[in-house]
Amino acid sequence: MTDRPLPDAQVPALSLPLVGGGIFTLNDPKPKNFTMAVFYRGHHCPVCKGYLQKLNALMSGYRDAGFAVVAASMNTAGLAERTVAEWNIGDIPVAHSLSETDARAWGLWISKAFKDAEPDVFCEPGMVWVRPDGRLYMIDLSNMPWARPDLEFLLSKVPMAVENAYPARGAD
Repeated sequence: MTDRPLPDAQVPALSLPLVGGGIFTLNDPKPKNFTMAVFYRGHHCPVCKGYLQKLNALMSGYRDAGFAVVAASMNTAGLAERTVAEWNIGDIPVAHSLSETDARAWGLWISKAFKDAEPDVFCEPGMVWVRPDGRLYMIDLSNMPWARPDLEFLLSKVPMAVENAYPARGAD
C-alpha cells in the first residue's frame, strides 16, 4: 500500500529543476494562499496537454488568488523542454525529473509503459494545494489519465477556502 500525504499535515519536500533554469522549491517564496502542484503523466499524454492548456488559460486567476503554481512530472529535462516548446502552455513553470521515490511520497500512482509512446515508468496525475506553512490543504490523485479536477470550478471555490477559512477536510 502506498502512503498518502494527510490533510492538514506537513507535506513531503519538493524541489525540482525547472525548464529554462532554476529550481522549483515548494513554498519558496511563500505564496499568499497556496502552492498548487499539478503532477502530470508526461509529454506522451494528450490528456495532460489539454489539462495544462486549460490551466494556462486560468493562470492569471490563480495568481490573482494568491497561488504559486507548478506543473511537475517524471519526464527528463529534454522531454519537459519539448512539453514547453510544443504544448502552448504559456508561462506555467514546468518542473521535471521527479523521482519515483518522491512521486510515491506524494501518493502518486506509478504506471509502467504498455505502449511504445510511453516512458518505462511514470506517475499518474495528481494535484495538491499546499498552505504557505507546508501543510496539505487539498489533494486529488488519480490512477487514470482522464480523471482530474475541474480547474475552473476549483478557482471559483478559492474565496470559500480563503475568506471563510474553510478547513482542510479528511484529517480526522
